[in-house]
Amino acid sequence: MARMNRPAPVEVSYKHMRFLITHNPTNATLGVFIEELRKYGVTTLVRVCDTTYDKRPLESEGIVVIDWPFDDGDPPPSKIVDDWLNLLKTKFMEEPGSCVAVHCVAGLGRAPVLVAVALIECGMKYEDAIQFIRQ
Repeated sequence: MARMNRPAPVEVSYKHMRFLITHNPTNATLGVFIEELRKYGVTTLVRVCDTTYDKRPLESEGIVVIDWPFDDGDPPPSKIVDDWLNLLKTKFMEEPGSCVAVHCVAGLGRAPVLVAVALIECGMKYEDAIQFIRQ
């Protein structure tokens, strides 16, 4: 089976926040994925798509995995937005300099939307938030 060409992970830093937007790994690519997360100092991973791999190897590396799936093309439900913003508030206060990774299937739709929500919540204009992520 041909490997899908995936975009490289994108690191987004703004004020006191650091994010890594990435695609979802498979069980076969999990080792490389964990190395990538380690390189960026990721301690929390948020999955916003259906589960396609075993999260236990991540957890055994000390990475907390949170599942908040929502449909591709849909806005995130307000419950997920609230939980996401609360997570970030706690995370970046308790672990300054830490990085939160978020992924959907390709890292192009749902994951960047959540990061944009966080940037907007910190006072960035929405059109600037999109531009900032796409740099």
